[in-house]
This record gives sequence, structure tokens and C-alpha cells, in this order.
Amino acid sequence: MDLVAYWQQHCAPFIRARLGRSERGASLVEYALLVALIAVVCIIAITVLGSKVSTKFSSTASSLL
Repeated sequence: MDLVAYWQQHCAPFIRARLGRSERGASLVEYALLVALIAVVCIIAITVLGSKVSTKFSSTASSLL
């Protein structure tokens, strides 16, 4: 068996398996970014709409009493 054939059959697959790119953690990062984006949007919506909703609830509560 020559050196090139030995390399292709035994060494190259081992090196590819050990140093190959794994994308297992990529989906975790994508989900974390998605959750962070949703949280930012919720915080902004609460900040913008918070005072308006508080005013509406106060006027509704005063009209009921």
C-alpha cells in the first residue's frame, strides 16, 4: 500500500472528523438571539404604550366609581 492511499483511507477521515466544523451550537445561538429580540420589542412596546394604557385604566376606574 502506498503512502497516499494510506493517508486517504486512514488519516484524512480522522482529521476531518476531529477538525470538521460542527453546527450543533448554531441553532442555540439563533434561538438566544431571537428571544433577546423579542424581549427588546416587548420592553419598547411596554415603554411606549405604558402611559397611555395607565391613563385609560385610570379614566375607566374613575367613571365606574
